[in-house]
Amino acid sequence: MNKLRLVFILFMVLAFTGFYTSAQDNKMMYGNTPDSIFPYNSFQKAYKYHFVEPIEFLGAGREKKAPTGLTEVRLGFLGPLDNSPIVPLGLQMLNGAKLALEQANERGGYKGIPYKLMIHNDVGLWGAAANEVIDMDDEGVWAWLGSIDDIVSHVALRATLKCEIMMVCTGDPDPTFTETNIPWAIRVISDDRQSCYALANYVYNEKGHDRMAIIRTGDRYGRVGVMEFMGVANRMGHPVRMEERFATGETDFTMQLKNIKNDKPEAIIVWGNAKESALIVNQIREMGMQQPVYASDRIISQEFLDIAGKNAEGIVTTSQYDPTADNPALKKFQADYRKKFGEEPNVFAAHAFDGMNLIIKAIEKVGLNRVLIRDVLTDRSTFQNYQGVTGNIVLDASWNDVGKIFMGKVENGKFVFFPAAQMKERGHSQSMAGY
Repeated sequence: MNKLRLVFILFMVLAFTGFYTSAQDNKMMYGNTPDSIFPYNSFQKAYKYHFVEPIEFLGAGREKKAPTGLTEVRLGFLGPLDNSPIVPLGLQMLNGAKLALEQANERGGYKGIPYKLMIHNDVGLWGAAANEVIDMDDEGVWAWLGSIDDIVSHVALRATLKCEIMMVCTGDPDPTFTETNIPWAIRVISDDRQSCYALANYVYNEKGHDRMAIIRTGDRYGRVGVMEFMGVANRMGHPVRMEERFATGETDFTMQLKNIKNDKPEAIIVWGNAKESALIVNQIREMGMQQPVYASDRIISQEFLDIAGKNAEGIVTTSQYDPTADNPALKKFQADYRKKFGEEPNVFAAHAFDGMNLIIKAIEKVGLNRVLIRDVLTDRSTFQNYQGVTGNIVLDASWNDVGKIFMGKVENGKFVFFPAAQMKERGHSQSMAGY
């Protein structure tokens, strides 16, 4: 009898495992990872997958009534606005959020009550972001938007869990951000994982390179982004031969570039902010290196083009949206942004505009209740017919945007954009599960 029970239990376990695995075959792979580079997929299928179903919030709060007598509806913002090397990116994100709220107020606000943006600076110091989220809780914000810096976003995420305030991330590209299983945040900008898939496919499959060298910023932005690229390169059979690092604010890269030059790579990848990346490109050419140069998406800026000049010609990067798309909503946003701020909006401004409009849309649907706002923003059906200025937003089961990635190439002194090619699968198409 015991043997029969054991056989029956073993049969049920195997049957359930087989059903579970086959059930994943008809879904999108976690992170929209192509089958050809899915980790360990060359050896065997995993017996268990993660990030298949979204983590739900089962706590109380949906029954709370909206407060009466409000004179403003407060929404939060957290971004690098002072004492940070990425202040220009933070200001663009802030402007995008401001424009969305201004236009919402022109439409009448929330039932005649104006929206007000509660602005908070992240200083990039470990733990400081948590204090800013606590302050937003004290201010009574209903949801908040931010940030760009990886460390700031991770710390703020844990504080927002404790305070139970919905966070809409529109700038942090760290893939691990949504892997925390915290049901109080979504990300509506593609992460470094999708960008690296597109860049690796372009570099190795389309351009046929093999021997690559990387020079990157030494901060978390460079470390995490390059880690994703190198992981993809390894799985494609093209291990990166050399990785050099530099500090933010550095201007002389002679030592790192001499090492790269001596290794004689076929092409070079530069991963960093616009200013340092442009200076590196100039020094690459000054040292007589004529290899093709590829870069991370932060080079898409006028600052990079101005500093690099003619040396920027032909450089290819990735972009989380196409700023030249024939999208009426995008064109209107760009015109409104130029009129108000006197400059072209970048990727952070555009995604902040979309993110803040999503928050407003959720409030208009369910009212002033933090949990119900969270429910709308974590419901993937909310995005099925949503057309933002950045295009369609597609969330996977970890509430991470896996929408389209575009390539940007400098031609005649400006960026020209085109869709990233799909990586070829190994004979079949498989669709979701995490690992």
